[in-house]
Amino acid sequence: MSNIHELRTERLLLRQWLERDLEPFSAMSADPEVMAYFPSTLTPEQAAGDLARYREKIVSQGFGFWATERRSDGQFIGIVGLSRVDDLPIDDSVEVGWRLARPYWGQGYATEAAGACLHFAFNDLVLPEVIAITTVNNLRSQAVMRRLGMQDTGRNFDHPRVPAESELREHVLYRVSRDDFQQHAAADQSAPRGIR
Repeated sequence: MSNIHELRTERLLLRQWLERDLEPFSAMSADPEVMAYFPSTLTPEQAAGDLARYREKIVSQGFGFWATERRSDGQFIGIVGLSRVDDLPIDDSVEVGWRLARPYWGQGYATEAAGACLHFAFNDLVLPEVIAITTVNNLRSQAVMRRLGMQDTGRNFDHPRVPAESELREHVLYRVSRDDFQQHAAADQSAPRGIR
């Protein structure tokens, strides 16, 4: 078993999943707006299965898609983290990803939490690069990727787990190298602060 890591930023805690997270995670996963760029919303049973898989990944490798809460009040706001990609037409890579409940959109939480994940990926895991993917239609997530210093590779691909007839099938692929992220973070006054 790996040491289980937690990440802290000025406003957020990224941590292992707890039983109390199931209800807000299930509600978020049933929200059509939150899930607009996924093939479907999730039933409570599907959400519980995903939560269990996220928890197991964190236990086995020390990191993964963490439950993310606001430090000021312990409020669950969503899921942010890192995942090894081994089932997509991409070279073996680590992905940074996020999904936040609607009340927490537009407050910089995704950029703050994902930035902490990138710091961890490059400084602790010593990865050479991290990728991010989303459907071509998800412009909000692509804007977060750019704020993190990630670049569109131009290597779009069809996601194998999205039905062929779906408008969500075509995905973009963004990447950032360790050197490029460190330069971006140093130059960007809005880079995540207070990570400890």
